[in-house]
Amino acid sequence: MVWKLLRHHLSIPQLTGFFLANWVGMVIVLLSMQFYYDVLPVFTQGDSFIKKDFLIVSKKVSTLGTFVGKSSTFSEADCEELREQPFTKSVGAFLPARFRVSASLGIQGMNLATDMFFESVPDRFVDIRLDKWQFHPGEEEIPIIIPRSYLNLYNFGFAQSRHLPQVSEGVMGMMNLDVLLRGNGQAGRMKGHIVGFSNRLNTLLVPEAFLQWANATYGSGEEVRPSRLIVEVNNPTDDRIARYFRQKGYDTEGDKLDAGKTTWFLKLIVGIVLSVGLLISLLSFYILMLSIYLLLQKNTTKLENLLLMGYSPARVSFPYQCLTILLNAVVLVLSLGVVVVVRDYYLFAIGQMFPDLQGGMPWLAVVLGTVLSFFVTGMNCWIIRRRINRI
Repeated sequence: MVWKLLRHHLSIPQLTGFFLANWVGMVIVLLSMQFYYDVLPVFTQGDSFIKKDFLIVSKKVSTLGTFVGKSSTFSEADCEELREQPFTKSVGAFLPARFRVSASLGIQGMNLATDMFFESVPDRFVDIRLDKWQFHPGEEEIPIIIPRSYLNLYNFGFAQSRHLPQVSEGVMGMMNLDVLLRGNGQAGRMKGHIVGFSNRLNTLLVPEAFLQWANATYGSGEEVRPSRLIVEVNNPTDDRIARYFRQKGYDTEGDKLDAGKTTWFLKLIVGIVLSVGLLISLLSFYILMLSIYLLLQKNTTKLENLLLMGYSPARVSFPYQCLTILLNAVVLVLSLGVVVVVRDYYLFAIGQMFPDLQGGMPWLAVVLGTVLSFFVTGMNCWIIRRRINRI
């Protein structure tokens, strides 16, 4: 009966305007965040075990530099100068193996053997589960990260020419390499376990603890300066990085600067779209509040009479609160429906170029939409109750 009494002054155009504005704003916010979450692995997949904001730095090698005594290794002064740059967060050195390494792998009765080399970086630069990236003296298994190009060379070159089966990354990760370590008049055999593949690292990476132990056991004992550094930076797109490296004659491996710029532009575009969606949502919130204020103003006499008759403010405000809850719930359901449809479309299109891209439920959109809907609904109900209390 209270609802029948108070609904006569409802403005359908105003509520429709709120509904459409809130729906559009919610779709933009949820879709932009879900799109960013889905597409970001395209720029980071394959090297997820290495911290994202890093660069691998080496000096340019030239014959003229060798003749004039210009070294291609980094001194402690070079490392310290690089640490002091404003764009640098931390600097680590690649530790090379000072002993001979060879490995073999048996496939279909054939024994594939080759000479290898090992390098390591400080563990803080490796973003992998610690239980997979540990070594203690006395253990027989070595965790290894290898370049993905090595696997491609085998699959699309060696395997096809020898009529051998191609090997996926998952199968390769289940195989063990027989690793032979030799040096300092000693030799030892261990098992190598591949725990990751890299698109940017052109090296065989092992834990730093293993390489320190192996160098002490099989190495020659001479100190070797690092020829490559791994540098964690605040922003890979900082133009000061390129200017400094050009001035010093440093090279960077891979396309990390280009990938960083692409990721930065992706964040910028998503941020702009997200800001537009939030602005539309704020405007829709304002439209709803304006509609409710006008509705309360038109029904002031009726509300005063209801309150004087003994109806509580909670009972009087309940119809308006139900209206906002219903509208926000419908907006959330329809917004999630649009996100699911659009997401299936762009995942299919991106999946044609990147088959490894994962799909699944859009949990980010569901959680974010539910949180935003609860927040907006709670604010609406609080403002309505506050307005009724003033009356």
